[in-house]
Amino acid sequence: MVVVGRIARPHGLRGQVVVAPETDFVTERFRCGATVWVRMGAREEELAIVSARVQNGRPVIGFEGLSSVEAVERLAGLELRIPEASLRPLEPGRYYEHQLVGCAVETADGGVVGAVVRVESALGGSRLVVEGPRGEILVPLVAHICVEVDLGGRRIQIDPPEGLLELNETKRHKR
Repeated sequence: MVVVGRIARPHGLRGQVVVAPETDFVTERFRCGATVWVRMGAREEELAIVSARVQNGRPVIGFEGLSSVEAVERLAGLELRIPEASLRPLEPGRYYEHQLVGCAVETADGGVVGAVVRVESALGGSRLVVEGPRGEILVPLVAHICVEVDLGGRRIQIDPPEGLLELNETKRHKR
């Protein structure tokens, strides 16, 4: 299962919730007729979306059988998930974040940088947060730096510009 959003809070009195989306495909994922899953304790619960709209950039959705604010209050903070098999294929050179997390990162000459612990998005693009022997290193997720991404082998080869790997060491010593 892959996380596509998190329920932020109830919205209104008719059982709708505001969702903090974690997908680029907001209208596709949170449309009437779509289903999502939440983990409630040790079990997965399937929820069918019966109402959906986007307000201020965030989906506001309602679920079948949950028609009051009291019914959805228990959902606040829960992750909304979908089966990984239902993800749409991406164009070459684009990746889902969950595919990159856990990948080993190494330089072209075989030097160990670490492992991807998360992917951050910023105005300038995405970057890999890599944890390794040098500490935490931010690596821009661009083709001329991340020269090979092998999802099957769970490996990313980078060609870092001069000083990128050392930048983190300098910051750590200044503290």
